[in-house]
Amino acid sequence: QVQLVESGGGLVQAGGSLRLSCAASGSLLRINTMGWYRQAIGKQRELVAVITSDGSTNYADSVKGRFTISRDNAKNTVYLQMDSLTPEDTAVYCCNVANYYGIAFWGKGTLVTVSS
Repeated sequence: QVQLVESGGGLVQAGGSLRLSCAASGSLLRINTMGWYRQAIGKQRELVAVITSDGSTNYADSVKGRFTISRDNAKNTVYLQMDSLTPEDTAVYCCNVANYYGIAFWGKGTLVTVSS
């Protein structure tokens, strides 16, 4: 019923940029937060960035100043603009959407690979 589909991942050289998109469909009723998480091989999944319905944002320290999260409520889409990428950013990036009832939905993930 609810689907989150990510796109925009791929291979990029260090210093390059990528823009991830996550389009939500289905019965999401009153979306609160939309965010991006990532998990690299051998590491725990971590929050990359999150944006609330009021536009408040929060970023992981490792991406502050380099990544920008935004959302288009009319399109039910959240974006992650990633600039100045480094090999440490290599991971599977997953979209997350949470409503006001405490229910979270996850995308299947898109792989970002940054070469040195």
